Amino acid sequence: MLNKSDAEDATQLALMSIVRALPSFDGRSKFSTWIYRIATNAALDEVRRIQRRPLPTDKESVYDSPASDRTGAVDAHIDITAALAQLPEEYRTAIVLRHIADLEYEEIAAIQGVPVGTVRSRLSRGRAQLADIVGNQDTSSQRQTHTDTATPEGSTQ
Repeated sequence: MLNKSDAEDATQLALMSIVRALPSFDGRSKFSTWIYRIATNAALDEVRRIQRRPLPTDKESVYDSPASDRTGAVDAHIDITAALAQLPEEYRTAIVLRHIADLEYEEIAAIQGVPVGTVRSRLSRGRAQLADIVGNQDTSSQRQTHTDTATPEGSTQ
């Protein structure tokens, strides 16, 4: 399970890696793209490290607390984290960069070193696999996409 200290660890590792690798930055890509790649690698390393942690065996004792009314959100977070962990790395990275880091397709392509079409394909396949994993079979056109925005009249553009 990811938590704030895990994120801080990944951030610290990314910053140390950036400082160590700074002399080797050759300017062939944008500096921000280069940093995103290093940060992505640090985050993936942290996720791999977390996945090796032993899991608690007694689920009841984990949630026996006054905050147990928040277990729905915690369970959802655990489910999403577990589902993301089941995706192939290239799909997981594309999804995280798009939906968590809110990057554009072109930026993701530069970070992953692939064409934009490959990013679109990875996102589509990754989303489909996530839907299968979490049991969401809604593939209708009624789902709102990330780029849909509401107009003042309440319709979408």
